[in-house]
Amino acid sequence: MLRSLWSAATGMHAQQMQIDTTANNLANSSTTGFKKSKASFEDLMYMTQRIAGQTTPGGGQVPTGIQVGMGVNPAGITKIFTQGDYVQTDNELDFAIQGAGFFRVLHNDEDLYTRAGNFTLDSEGYITSQAGDRLQPEIAVPIEAVTITLDEDGTLTIFGDDEEILATENVLVTTFINPAGLQAVGGNLFRQTEGSGDANEGTPGENGAGTTVNNYIENSNVDVVEEMVNLIAGQRTYEANSKSITTSDDMLSTAVNLKN
Repeated sequence: MLRSLWSAATGMHAQQMQIDTTANNLANSSTTGFKKSKASFEDLMYMTQRIAGQTTPGGGQVPTGIQVGMGVNPAGITKIFTQGDYVQTDNELDFAIQGAGFFRVLHNDEDLYTRAGNFTLDSEGYITSQAGDRLQPEIAVPIEAVTITLDEDGTLTIFGDDEEILATENVLVTTFINPAGLQAVGGNLFRQTEGSGDANEGTPGENGAGTTVNNYIENSNVDVVEEMVNLIAGQRTYEANSKSITTSDDMLSTAVNLKN
């Protein structure tokens, strides 16, 4: 009975993590470039009382063993990098990546990566994120610029009056062999880790990198209906585990109160 208490307790802890993950997904359902998370779990060790296949005293063979599980353990929380919906904004500094890859920005002298392409200009005319992190490689827009266009291959063209070309720059896209291994640091930013592999920066549309487009932003890839279902399922499973604890406690109480 004590085993059931501890197993149910691990189940409640696991479902709390599931609900926390789902709640974060729902909270960011309108966050530009946000990627939803998925919690994964694994069963804990088993208490083995009899091994399947062992020989019995009568010379037979045990067909099935006896193993009692010890509960569940969180195995990880994985970022799901499926494509989010695109929204047309008609803002020429809004960039989106169609396919795999990230924009590289400089945050506190560190290269970080983002899918949020809702860029703007700082006081010196450089293209920056909403938090003021400059897009890398840096691109400065002249004060006399009238129009900015971004082609699929990352070619950014800045036009002045009478469609005069003032500058041509390249917006690069960075890919990782395992984007799920990136560390989310908040602010729509990700940090490279040993698990993600090395950053591969290059021309959009080449070597598996996505293409670029402006006047669009990528919305969160959170499916609100799916997350609500996960929330309800997690709540019900949490309640079931709490019921297991109550039942085990009642059984212990009955055993303690037995009279001769």
